[in-house]
Amino acid sequence: MSTKFEPLLVAPDLTGRAFVEAHSDATDEWLQRLAAEANLETEGIALAAIGGYGRRELWPYSDVDVVLIHDKDADFSSAADALWYPVWDRGLKLGHSVIEISEVATLIRDELESATAFLEARLVLGDQTLVDQLLERTHEVWNSKTQEILDKLARTVYERHLDQGDVAFHIEPNLKEGRGGLRDLHALSWAEFAIPGFSGGSLQELQDENEELLAARLELHRLSGRAGDVLRLTDQDEVAARMGARDSNDLMLRLAKAGRRIGWHSDEAWSRWESRSQRPKAQPARPAPACLTIVDNEVEVLQSELEDPLVVLRLAAFAAKSGLPMSRKSLQALVERSVPLPEPWSSTARRLFSEIFMSGRNAIDVVEDLDQFGLMVHILPEWGDVQCHPQRNIMHTFTVDRHLCEAAVNASLLMNQVTRPDLLVVGAFLHDIGKGRSGDHTEVGMVMIKEIAKRMGYPQEDADTLVLLCEHHLLLSDVATRRDLSDPGTISAVATAVRSVSFLHLLAALTEADSIATGPAVWSSWKAGLLRDLVNRTEFVLQGGAVDEAVASAFPTGEVLDAMAAGEISLSGKDQTYLAVAPVGSQLFGKVAGVLALNGRQVIDASSYTDGEMVACQFRVENPPSGEVNWSKIEADSLAVLEKRLALSVRINRRAREVGRYLRPRSAEAPKRAVYLDNDISDSASVIELHAPDSPGLLYGVVQAFNELGIRILTAKVQTFGDQAIDSFYVCNLDGTKLTDDARFSELKLVVDEILEGTVW
Repeated sequence: MSTKFEPLLVAPDLTGRAFVEAHSDATDEWLQRLAAEANLETEGIALAAIGGYGRRELWPYSDVDVVLIHDKDADFSSAADALWYPVWDRGLKLGHSVIEISEVATLIRDELESATAFLEARLVLGDQTLVDQLLERTHEVWNSKTQEILDKLARTVYERHLDQGDVAFHIEPNLKEGRGGLRDLHALSWAEFAIPGFSGGSLQELQDENEELLAARLELHRLSGRAGDVLRLTDQDEVAARMGARDSNDLMLRLAKAGRRIGWHSDEAWSRWESRSQRPKAQPARPAPACLTIVDNEVEVLQSELEDPLVVLRLAAFAAKSGLPMSRKSLQALVERSVPLPEPWSSTARRLFSEIFMSGRNAIDVVEDLDQFGLMVHILPEWGDVQCHPQRNIMHTFTVDRHLCEAAVNASLLMNQVTRPDLLVVGAFLHDIGKGRSGDHTEVGMVMIKEIAKRMGYPQEDADTLVLLCEHHLLLSDVATRRDLSDPGTISAVATAVRSVSFLHLLAALTEADSIATGPAVWSSWKAGLLRDLVNRTEFVLQGGAVDEAVASAFPTGEVLDAMAAGEISLSGKDQTYLAVAPVGSQLFGKVAGVLALNGRQVIDASSYTDGEMVACQFRVENPPSGEVNWSKIEADSLAVLEKRLALSVRINRRAREVGRYLRPRSAEAPKRAVYLDNDISDSASVIELHAPDSPGLLYGVVQAFNELGIRILTAKVQTFGDQAIDSFYVCNLDGTKLTDDARFSELKLVVDEILEGTVW
């Protein structure tokens, strides 16, 4: 840390609020000393700290925000010279302005940022009367335009949440601007100036959460040596150590809990404001059950019904169906009464529980509200294991608990596809419940769900279905994206696992709901098409159709066979598909894969076919952000490589180095490195599955290794999840037989290891 900052970076042993307050006080003293050394005349002027500095929350590398206030006749130029230049010379960021006291009201009417900054003004040096006048005029405008200002503030809160995402869910959270971040607490405090009690006591309740975020942001500044609010993956281990957390997972769990609680209280307060400032909501179409009543557009439990063990489920189900919030008074009363649910549950209890999620997106708010009062754990004790549990990789948008809610809500949109929508939404809600405990989450989850289903009183057949949904919740997704759907063994294996058409439909709906809830890195129109294709083929077999008919391949088409019959090189790209035809021995597959990598195109699916003299390769690539692929460039590069006019290996290595300079981790865990051989799933081919860190040219390098070892590729499936590539190859020997030579497979693994180290392509 540069010595030029040392006079202000006081007390390195202090953390959190203790530090930012000490830093603010030291800055006050330094500015006061500057004024004294310059013999500054302060009559008619005042230097006020505003914003974060004003509320004594000055971070090591944040702007020192001040305003120089003067009356009409004061000479303020000497004060500016005496203060601004030394601050700049010190290398500090100065957020400064000069304002005549008579201009304050006009300024803050037009600028919300100035209005909020001035609310927290305090004197650093000079005339206290001017600061008092600044505060008085700020409060006058704030109170005279309460509706307008708070509406504008509410909009900024909403827009900021959309832009920055959630502290609780984001893999790299913005500790200040994200939903549940420090700025939410600031916004509540600003609103309190206009309406005392606006936060409903939240600012007092959230002091521990505030301190948690303050401490994390401070250590982030100290570690990076610069201002910053986003806690990157690369910094999380060190920040965790500095904050005394067990590890980075423990730190992110703590921050997720703090952010989630702050975000909930913030939403609550602004929702109350919106309800107060707009017309009342319409009454629900259906009347409330006899145990409930609606008061001020909130659902309340009748006092006489608090002893009913099912009333918490009745309240939650009706709130989800009606869209009305549950009364906080009733939720607190239910916590205090804490009447246990009967074991096993009745059919009514099971129906009410499933109705919460069958109601759609309202269930998200219902579960969040129940959780804030500890009632989700009351309903489902295992819920405590997944509360705010982070999933620290680029694939997952949400913590485990929110992911389960999102999956169940997504499943509610697919209920018309299944015969048991109740089992679908409950299965979706429970499918990852094992992630909160050690061990394989699927195996752990199956054991847990068996006990949960028993406690919930499900008939044995339904309980078995819920366990099977957990057991196979990754099956269709993995097979659709990593296996050849035109291979008979693939479809036969899936049909054997799912057993019936009704369960296949349940599993397909769960797979879609789960994938969408996971995030955009997992779900796409391409994956949706593969899943639909797999389900259709499997259903055909389960209904008695022949496997050979179900797996009829669309490649090669008659057009491709005609191109091969012509005996000439043919290269053509259209939309997301690239077709290449060339003589056998041209190493066409690997060279085209290399050209696509060189042009920045991510291959997601590939097939190869040979008639003995010619070979045809078809590649499907991801759409670029522009929506169009420059196929003419790719065709020209392919021809140059095939005619030995382009040094492909050298160019790919260069691109890998260039891209590598800008890569940073996108998962808390290092990408897996492994190579597997499966000779069982396919009757005609061996399946080689590669797990590796993603890099440009990885596919090209692996294909080159196959060529060296006399391994022919029939089809390939390529996936990338953040840093992790998972590529599957259906291969055979040059004579068409499976790979059974252990020594050759070991050699292949050796070559792949070297490829991953960047020593060969």
